[in-house]
Amino acid sequence: MILIADGGSTKADWIALNKDKEEEFRVRTLGLNPAVVEEEELNNRIINMFQLINVKDDVLEIHFYGAGCGTPKPAKILKDVLQTIFINAKIFVAEDMLAAVYAASGKEPALVCILGTGSNSCYFDGQNIEMKTASLGYVLMDEASGNYFGKILVREYYYDKMPKYIAEKFEKEFNLDADYIKKNLYRTPNPNMYLASFAKFMFEFKEEKYIKRIIKKGFQEFFKYRILPFEKDSSTPLFFIGSIAFYFKDILDKVANKFNLKVTDVIQRPIDNLLEYHRENFN
Repeated sequence: MILIADGGSTKADWIALNKDKEEEFRVRTLGLNPAVVEEEELNNRIINMFQLINVKDDVLEIHFYGAGCGTPKPAKILKDVLQTIFINAKIFVAEDMLAAVYAASGKEPALVCILGTGSNSCYFDGQNIEMKTASLGYVLMDEASGNYFGKILVREYYYDKMPKYIAEKFEKEFNLDADYIKKNLYRTPNPNMYLASFAKFMFEFKEEKYIKRIIKKGFQEFFKYRILPFEKDSSTPLFFIGSIAFYFKDILDKVANKFNLKVTDVIQRPIDNLLEYHRENFN
């Protein structure tokens, strides 16, 4: 059996294939970002999914593509956790950017971007991934990501910049007590996921000018820092992965046009495309 996983900070999608590359099942666990989740918790999030544990001795390969796996140390942490559980498997751990490339452009050159809990981008020349800068995560980077917009919404609420009728709904949906917020930001695991939880609120008000303004500004920053430095023109395919891009595609298209670029496609969940790529290109 082979397991293919696309793991973000919030969730990880798994698909199990039999020896004939036929799908046996698919499940979703909590996020498995080894850069922000402790080793013990990584282990717990996997072993608590009974579908995975029921087949752990039958798994011969795992291809895991995940947020936080772009540098050696956290990637090794996750690989070691997986190896202790799936003792008969060969483990391959790579960054989520590679999964995005496989899911979006396959083997064709393209600019590929992720707008999920976090954000990232790369240029794929058909063989190699080029990244202009390493990602420093939710505190310093992650423009136009879920945690980026969540941070803005909380700040806007506290500075009384949010329209009153939206602020009233924001209050009903979230615990906005200052001590509670600070506890989740500074004293509990996964503050990036916590911030991103606020961003879902935007989907309900996606037609409001206030929300559109915030989204537009975030997308402009993403293009400025994460796309324009590659110096590609409109002939280069441009793909986006993730719910932020998916639900606000109309604004994304307009921002891209402003920079003389065109969005080729937006993929909300890459796992199905990733599955097809593995079926066609892996033995």
